[in-house]
Amino acid sequence: MTMTSHWLIWAALSALFAALTAIFAKVGVAGIDSDLATLVRTAVVFLLLTLLVLLSGKWRNPLALPHKTLTFLTLSGLATGASWLCYFRALQLGDASKVAPVDKLSVVLVAIFAVAFLGERLDPREWLGISLVAGGAILLALTP
Repeated sequence: MTMTSHWLIWAALSALFAALTAIFAKVGVAGIDSDLATLVRTAVVFLLLTLLVLLSGKWRNPLALPHKTLTFLTLSGLATGASWLCYFRALQLGDASKVAPVDKLSVVLVAIFAVAFLGERLDPREWLGISLVAGGAILLALTP
């Protein structure tokens, strides 16, 4: 299997960068409005991805994409924006070591939504893992 197709490597890298995001954001949001911090972060992401798409020759006119694709990518973008706004506000108010685990309750919600809306099936071992993630996040959040 090539590196570009191995989902586990990409997922692990995503976790690494998400962890760095929390640490960098916690320091960066100190002393400024969390919404402004989110805007700066979003601008950096936009510029980085624009360069990546252009330099790799992957540019396509987004308006030429299928309507369903545009609709769901727009909804995903709105959800991402709302998530980032809430995440930065939480980081401004709380400890990164507590905010990040609660944010990772998204893992539990993704499993539930995937079963309910995408027809995915999880076996008992997978549900146990999801339950452990939920329990760990709650335990960390409730720690004084």
